Amino acid sequence: MGRKLYVGNLGFDVNNKDLEDLFAQAGTCESASVITDRGTGQSRGFGFVEMGSNGEAQKAIQQFDGQEFKGRPLKVNEAKERDSNRGGGGRGRY
Repeated sequence: MGRKLYVGNLGFDVNNKDLEDLFAQAGTCESASVITDRGTGQSRGFGFVEMGSNGEAQKAIQQFDGQEFKGRPLKVNEAKERDSNRGGGGRGRY
C-alpha cells in the first residue's frame, strides 16, 4: 500500500485547498493536487493526494471512497505508477 492516492469524480469547482482540507480529516495530508487542463486551466475532474503514512492512506480510502463531496461521490484508491511507455502525443521517429 502506497501513500499516494488517486481521487476521481471531483466537481470542477474543487481546488487544491479543498482537497487538502478534506483529506486532512483522515491524517497528515502532505500534498494535494487537482489536475487541470494545460490549455484552459479547468479541472479535469481528478487529482492526487499524498498522505503522511500508509495507514493514513488506507484510512482515507475507507473514509472517502464513495463519500459525497460537493455533490459528487468520490472515487478514492491507491494511485498507480505512471506507465513509462505511455504519454507523449508527439510523433515517433524511427
